[in-house]
Amino acid sequence: MHYLILINDPPYGTERVFNGLRLAHALLKKADDNRVDVFLMADAVVGANAGQKTPDGFYNVERMLRRVLAGDRGRVLLCGTCMDARGMSDDDTMDGPRRSTMDELAQITADADKVIVF
Repeated sequence: MHYLILINDPPYGTERVFNGLRLAHALLKKADDNRVDVFLMADAVVGANAGQKTPDGFYNVERMLRRVLAGDRGRVLLCGTCMDARGMSDDDTMDGPRRSTMDELAQITADADKVIVF
């Protein structure tokens, strides 16, 4: 099964990113043939910034994204327009996630078996 998870909220302040990434990881663990694309849009793109420092005991979005990217069945894509609007460059992001486009998102959406929005 191919899942697309769209996330729009900022990485901290609400728990939508946290819960969306928890679901992505659970889906990857559930079946060996599951594939998960996580598309970060709007303020969620900031969650792919490298070098996040969070208090002990608090979730860290950078680490959660690494869990999705472990192996070859999870991808993290970033809205390029959203990155530009926030002054983010590819150099600001952690290894793994990559800049994407609305056209690519449209194709992934058409190809996915299930689309989940946070």
